[in-house]
Formats: sequence, C-alpha cells, structure tokens
Amino acid sequence: MRNIAKDRAAIEYHRRVWGIEFPGAEGFIEPEWKRNFGMALDAQPSLVTQANAGIPSMLVTFIDPDIYKVLTAKNQAAEIFGEVRKGSFIDVTAIFPVVEHTGEVSSYGDFNENGRTGLNTNFPNRESYLYQTVCEWGDLELERAGEAKIQWANEVKQSGVIVLNKFQNLTYFLGVSGLQNYGLLNDPSLPTAIAPSPKANGGLTWLTTAGAANATAAEVYNDLLALVTQLFIQSAGLVDAKSKMTLAMSPKSSAALNLTNTYNVNVTDQLKKNYPNLEVKSAVQYGALTAQNSQGSALGEIVQLIADDVEGQQTGYCAFNEKLRGGPVIRAMSSVKQKMAQGTWGAVVRQPFAIAQMIGV
Repeated sequence: MRNIAKDRAAIEYHRRVWGIEFPGAEGFIEPEWKRNFGMALDAQPSLVTQANAGIPSMLVTFIDPDIYKVLTAKNQAAEIFGEVRKGSFIDVTAIFPVVEHTGEVSSYGDFNENGRTGLNTNFPNRESYLYQTVCEWGDLELERAGEAKIQWANEVKQSGVIVLNKFQNLTYFLGVSGLQNYGLLNDPSLPTAIAPSPKANGGLTWLTTAGAANATAAEVYNDLLALVTQLFIQSAGLVDAKSKMTLAMSPKSSAALNLTNTYNVNVTDQLKKNYPNLEVKSAVQYGALTAQNSQGSALGEIVQLIADDVEGQQTGYCAFNEKLRGGPVIRAMSSVKQKMAQGTWGAVVRQPFAIAQMIGV
C-alpha cells in the first residue's frame, strides 16, 4: 500500500529543495528520481497527433429530407389553345382538309338550267418533328446520391420528361424552323396584328419596364375593346360578345388588368361584365418572345384574343403525334441509360380569322 507519510515528506522536500509548492498535491515519484534524473515536471508536453478539440462536422450535420426542386415557368400553350393527338410516331406529314361551299343562283324558269353549286377543297399540311433525350446514371453516382437521400434515378427520369415537355411547349408557341411546323405566335396564316393606342404618358405600353403603370385603366380597356372589335370584324359577326373567348398575354401584361378607373372598377371587372364568357390566361412567351419589326427592333409584348370555337368548330389546337416514348433500359458495365422521345406538329390553326392580335402593349 501507498505510504502517505512518505509522500508528504517528499512534498516537503520538493518545496525545500526546489522552491516549488503545490498545496494539497501528492507526489507519485520518489524525490530522488526527480533530482537525479532532472525530470522537468513543469514543461508542456508535445502532442504526437494534430491538435483538435472537436469531431468531424459531418457527424453533426443534418440533411433535410424535404427536397425542393427549382421551378420554371408553366407550360401554358396547351392550356391556352387546347391539345390533341394527331397521327402516330411514324407519321411525317399531316393533312388537314378544308371544304368551302361554292355556288351561284339564277332566275327561276321551268325550263331554265342555270345556277350551280359545288365545293372547293384545300389540303394544308404540317410536318412533324421528333426529338429525344437520354437519361443516364452510374452505379457509384446512384449510391453516393443515396447517401444524401436523393433518389437519383427517379429524379433523372423526371428531368427527362420535363426537358421534353418544355421543348414541346416551345414548339406550340413558335413551331420548328425549317419545317412546315408553326406555333401560335408565328403561324403565317394569322391575321395582321393591330397596335395599341398612344398613351397620355407617352409610348404604347401598359406598364413600364420596371412594372409601374404607364397607362390608365381606361386606356388599357380601350386597347382591349379595339382587339375585341377587330375579332368581331374578322369573323364577320360569327364571334360575338357571348362567345367563349380566351385572352392570352404575359404575366406582366395581365397585371395591368388590375388598374382601376375613377369609379374604383378595374379592367377585369369591366371585361367580365361585357364579355361573360371571356377567360384570361397568361404565358411568359407573350412577353419573353416579343415581336420584332423588319429592322429587328422589339415591338413590345403580344396579346391574343382567341375565340375557342366558331359554329362548333375548334379554332385550332396544339398537336402531337407522340407524347412520350420510352426506349429499353440498357445496362452497361457500371451504368444505365434510357432514351425518351416525343413528337410535335406545333400549333395547328384551323380558323385563323378567329384569332386577333395586338403587338406593343
């Protein structure tokens, strides 16, 4: 057993010989050892490992299981103009027959054989465009993403569908260059667009670049009234105030419909009162893809007024020949890939007179 008296004697010796005193301390080494071997007990010992006072930060890192996805503008073309399937994956050209009734009358007589009725037919056509993307992921990539609670293969497939649908939506507005494939904004059969009236504050636009009002509620409503009037004239009265219509514009331009007049009535309320079957829809393409003049200068944002149907016939529709075709899942040595494809006819405008346009708001 340990000799307490001897330890205390050692402490007293240590104080007397070396001039160092630690009240309450007890020695664990013989005093002779300290003197004979010159052990410096007050020296700071050095570390063999790197100095550290913590743990790896990853051990106290929380990964939120709720994964947020980056949002992009909605695919609104089909919402505005409708969408149908025409043909199949193998079809290259689509023909849309048009029949016009013709004829003439003559004065009646029991033996007269004058007067004729007939038909005139046209066969406008559109060309399809097939496009694809490839989803691919590796084994190591998949497992590493799993450590971050991300379902990598599922997300990659969703990305493929989104990419295809975004392009399809773009073709519905602008078609495909180099083919007889047009969009709702550039179909060559569309009537010439009209311009908005000059505003008291200057210019033609409803809102400034920063979004401030550049027009009054009355000025905005008068522009829309001019657009409605243009549609009625183009349709020779087939479209009237009770017809189902879609007013399409950019989200920015749609904000101008909230401007109020001196009676605290906004533009939207006035439209609902006078055109009960009119619906307002928006898409960024009406603002982001502004029209240009022959010199390439921007003319401003576009507004379209579309009669949904006339005499029971659809004004037009967005058309596809293949919505989504998935290829076989191909397994490589340490990765997987799959092809996805779609096909589009663009926007098929069957009755161009039922669409009125205004450029420059």
